[in-house]
Amino acid sequence: MESLKILALTGSLRQASYNTAALIALEKLAPEHVDVMLYEGIGELPLFNPDLEGQAIPAFDDLRGALAESHGLIIASPEYAHGISGVLKNALDWLVSGEEFVNMPVALINTSPRASHAQAALREVIKTMSGNIIEKACVSLPLLGSNLDGNGIVNEQALCALLKSGLSEFCASIRLFNNKGA
Repeated sequence: MESLKILALTGSLRQASYNTAALIALEKLAPEHVDVMLYEGIGELPLFNPDLEGQAIPAFDDLRGALAESHGLIIASPEYAHGISGVLKNALDWLVSGEEFVNMPVALINTSPRASHAQAALREVIKTMSGNIIEKACVSLPLLGSNLDGNGIVNEQALCALLKSGLSEFCASIRLFNNKGA
């Protein structure tokens, strides 16, 4: 079975972020043939400025390169003031003019049932950028107030089942998409 590379973006810079914890758990739960890589340089991106496009910006070059090498993208975003986080929106703004995002399979992880506004905003941004949201792969985890980190999530059977199911659907959709394009 061909190995898949999945890039994971968290929309939070918080040390104890549930969104980051969910992605860390997903890295640990991924089967051997799936490499989930959490991109950790999102906070190093400068504020988006189209005048800087074409210049060497190491954090952006790393993000764009990681996305170009990936078969899919998983995003976990908190909700701040009824929207996606500024740091995540900034990262997506940097990617908007590149070809790497076009038709990219995307799965969303929501760690708070109350975060419906951010999820709606994120869906709109991804669709505008020509990303391909894989609905069956999107997962909502009730982590708010749980105090769980990545290891804690891995030890919760119900949460693991949700993450594994979402990842399985995501990988199946990616493989189906790649086979149709062949």
